[in-house]
Amino acid sequence: MAIALAIPRISGVCSDAELIERTGAGDKAAFDKLYARYARSIFGLALRRLGDRGRAEDAVQETFVSIWRSAKTYKADRGPGAPWVYGVARNAIVDRSRARNEPAAEAPDEATLEAGPDERAEVGWTQMQVHRALEALPEREREVIALAYWSELSQSEVAEKLGIPLGTVKTRTRAALSHLAAVLEDELE
Repeated sequence: MAIALAIPRISGVCSDAELIERTGAGDKAAFDKLYARYARSIFGLALRRLGDRGRAEDAVQETFVSIWRSAKTYKADRGPGAPWVYGVARNAIVDRSRARNEPAAEAPDEATLEAGPDERAEVGWTQMQVHRALEALPEREREVIALAYWSELSQSEVAEKLGIPLGTVKTRTRAALSHLAAVLEDELE
């Protein structure tokens, strides 16, 4: 609280150097003014260099975190504030760009859950067998199965859509599943 009383309020136009020095002394209003002055142009620079909006936003955030932390080290006699701000931004952008290109330090401990080529081939072969078995069903049974499993309709909805009694849908479904099981059992053996 003593810092806030020791630093006069910002009024009018302040130079970049003044804003950085005040930020170094803990003046949040000066930091906010610096952010308002440079965030947009730093974002544009980061976006051009990184080519990704999310990473550019991260670079802007890192820039201003670094400015907040290191503003105490800024020396106005070494040069104007804008090049110092852009130097901090450049470092954050380079860090973001390196983070993208660096490979993982260690291989993950867990096995991947994705199917390998042999598993995908087996799934494809099984799907082909199921489709052949479906084609072998009578049209009425195939229609009930298609509506129930691919259109995800309940048996009541299937009955309503086809305009047949619910009991008929259940009978056709039971018969279709029985036929499929028999055909697939022969095919997969």
